This record gives sequence, structure tokens and C-alpha cells, in this order.
Amino acid sequence: MQTSDQSTLKRSLGLTSALSIVVGTIIGSGIFFKQGSVLDSAGSSTMAIIAWIFGGIITLTAGLTIAEIGAQMPDTGGLYVYIENIYGRILGFLSGWMQIIVYGPAIIASVAGFMSILMVNFFGLSNFWRIPLAVITIVAIGLMNLLENKVGAAFSVITTIGKMLPIAVIIIVGLFWGHHNALGQTISGIHQSTGNLGVAVLATLFGYDGWILIASLGGEIKRPQKLLPLAIIWGIIIVLVIYTLITIAVFRFLPASQIHQLGENTVAYIANTVFGEIGGKLLSAGIIISMMGTINGKILTFPRIVYAMARRQDIPFSRPLSYLTPKGKSPVVATTFIIILATIMMIFFDPDHLSDLCVFTVYCFYTLAFFGIFILRRRNHFRPFSTPLYPWIPLISIFGGLFVIVSEILNDPQGVVLFLGIVIVGLPIFYLVKRYYRQR
Repeated sequence: MQTSDQSTLKRSLGLTSALSIVVGTIIGSGIFFKQGSVLDSAGSSTMAIIAWIFGGIITLTAGLTIAEIGAQMPDTGGLYVYIENIYGRILGFLSGWMQIIVYGPAIIASVAGFMSILMVNFFGLSNFWRIPLAVITIVAIGLMNLLENKVGAAFSVITTIGKMLPIAVIIIVGLFWGHHNALGQTISGIHQSTGNLGVAVLATLFGYDGWILIASLGGEIKRPQKLLPLAIIWGIIIVLVIYTLITIAVFRFLPASQIHQLGENTVAYIANTVFGEIGGKLLSAGIIISMMGTINGKILTFPRIVYAMARRQDIPFSRPLSYLTPKGKSPVVATTFIIILATIMMIFFDPDHLSDLCVFTVYCFYTLAFFGIFILRRRNHFRPFSTPLYPWIPLISIFGGLFVIVSEILNDPQGVVLFLGIVIVGLPIFYLVKRYYRQR
């Protein structure tokens, strides 16, 4: 695959920026809003904690596997580039199509939808304002990302540092001022299927998702063969530790039955209980900023996939979508395109349902990429980074990916058919676009 795009995009992101993008993109709404749903699926606090740890381990093995692949292909486009180089143009296109039409806009809409819940409570507004506030936030962050990539990267660093404050407060308060045993709490009277560890782990993976997006900026990272693997691996490890501590802290502070009743409002309730109305609002503001950082990381990265596909003339309107601003080298049209699709999904989908379908769709292609490490090992002898404990780490990541796919198919077959249908629609579009450009 050609990589001429690297002559136009700026390689200006160092390890601090890359690591901040990984951590900032992962830590968003999931850990704050998924505690209730993970508990409901797991059936007990012990199994819920195990679910968060399992989700982190699956994500870490995935990150270690992709780190080896990404170090060999440090190009703009990430997963789209990997799949094409390993499996060919058609599967490569479908992986890119999935990210720019389904996964990217849906994940942005989902995080913004969760964020708007806090924003409505923060400003004391009615639920009518949830979607308008989420749309305004997406548009504002999108406008910022129309500038040079350093601006979006700097915002990621600032928000990543800022989000550590509410996280630290929740962990300290729960661990040292909580009076409940984090292990062994059970719940009853739930209408959902309890004791289903598979569904619980699936819910946690939304909280861990986003780590691979740094690979889409491969063409803008300094010394990507070294820094890309470091950013992915250490970013996931940091998040795994933080998520485990937050989950234990939440169960220390509140009984499982109350967490079940509060659902998405669990963390907001803890904030108001500990710090009162003003302190609770300040903590909620920190969490809102955290989610803004996550949205920023996703709006920073997904347009790069659009740009990479447009450079290859794989999608309609490739010429405008591949446009970069002369000075800042920012893909402004591609960014606008992602914002519009995210807004549409925000209006028509529930954020919680959307989050699970996002994870399922992207893991279909993650799993293909995980298999690809065995293919690349046969092709290439030189590897800037080698996955440790090969082949066991890649095999765990593959089984983790298959586990996600099967769990979601069994849990929500109708949603799976809908999202897979949107992905498959990309095939005739691919052939029509290629035919159009051949005739010109």
C-alpha cells in the first residue's frame, strides 16, 4: 500500500502526546456509566470486578498484538492499512468503511450521549436539552480539530491530566471512606440475565475501547516504529489499573443493590453524596471534561482514516475528503463528514445500545488483524517490535475477539444484522467508485 500521505501530514506527535491520546481516548464515559450495566449482567460485585479485569486483559493482549503489526506499518489509517496489507483491497476497504460509516460516528455519538446526561444534570436542564448539548459539544470540538494537529493533541494532554483529578477523588473516597465489602455483594430481582460474565465483559470492552485509534495517526507520530508500541501498551496498562481501582472503590462506597438502582447515575450520586451539591458539580465538571477529551481523541483520529481512504480513491467524493489545509495540514472536509454522521446517529440511537454494537462491529475486524500477525511472521523477518510470549498473547487476543463476537450475536441478533448490513453495503459502493475512477 502506498504511503505518500506521510509527505503531507506532519510528524509532530511525540510520546507524551501519543500516550495522552491513548489514555484520553480510552477513559471517557464507559467507566463512569457502565458500572450498573456490568453489575446487572455479572450478577455480583465480585464477578463485576473480574469482568473489568478480564476486559482489560483482553484489551492488553490485543494491544500487544497490534503493536507488532503497527510497528511494521506506521502509516496513516491504522486498522484500515493493516487489513489491506495483510488480506487485500476488499477486506481493507470494508475495515475502513466500517470505521468511518459505522464505528467512528457511532462511538462519538455514544460518548457524547453519555456526556449529555451529566451536562443536563450539571446545568439543571430538562432531558430535552440532552441531544442539543451533545451536538454543540461535538461541533465545538470538531471546529478545534480543523486547526493544526498539535492543537487537538494539546487538548488531549490537558484533558487527560484534568480527568485524573475526578478519577483520583473517586478512588480515594471509595477505598478509604467506603464501608462496604467490594467482594461478594449480590443482587436480586433483576429482569436481565444475571450471572452472565460474557455479557458483562462485553460491556466493559466499550470502556476500554479506543486504544487502537492512535494507530490511525501513525503518519504523524515521530519515530512511530518505537513510540507507537510504547504508547499502546503503556496506555492500556495505565487504564487497566485505573479501571480496576475505580470499580473496587465504587463497590466499597455503595451496596450493589443501590448501584443497580442508580444505573448510569452511580458516579454522579457518589459525587453529590461526598461533596454536596457544589462539590458534586465540580466533580461532574471534571468527568464532563474527561469525556470531552475522549471525543476529541476520536474526532482527531477518525478523519485520518477518511483521509487515507480518500487518498486511495476508495470512497465517493475522494477529492474533497482528501483535502488538507495548506498551513495546518488538517483534513477539514473529512472532519466535517465525521461530525455530520455522528450527529445523525446521536439523534436516532440510544447511547448504551450503540456502545455495545460499536464494540461488536470493530472486533470483527480486530480479530482479522489478530490473525494477521501469524501471516506477517511468515512474510517478514525484521520486526521493530515483537509481541512477547508469542504465540500465546495473539491467541488470547483472538479468543477474546471471538468471545466478543459470539456474545453480541447471542445477546442482540437484530442489532448485529443492522450494523453488519451497513458494513456490507460498502461492497457495491467500492466497486462503483473504482469503476468511476477508472473511466475518468
